[in-house]
Amino acid sequence: MSKNAVIKAVTDAELKTKVEQIFIDIGMTPDEAVNLFYAQVLLHNGLPFDVKILNKITISAMNDTEKKIGETFNSVDQLFEDLND
Repeated sequence: MSKNAVIKAVTDAELKTKVEQIFIDIGMTPDEAVNLFYAQVLLHNGLPFDVKILNKITISAMNDTEKKIGETFNSVDQLFEDLND
């Protein structure tokens, strides 16, 4: 596939600097990264990752998990026993 189209994008300078350092660290140019992203969009027929707006319940559950708040189980069987009660 010949590369003859130009993409122009405007982004935050700090974001650009930080992301381009990551590209350098993994041995990738910004052009290669954009081409990879475009190829993945084509392959997935959409964005190659989930785009979600988390609701309050999900955010609360994630925070509780990080803080190790809530019920714990020693086995999957114990978890299912609790769910079936």
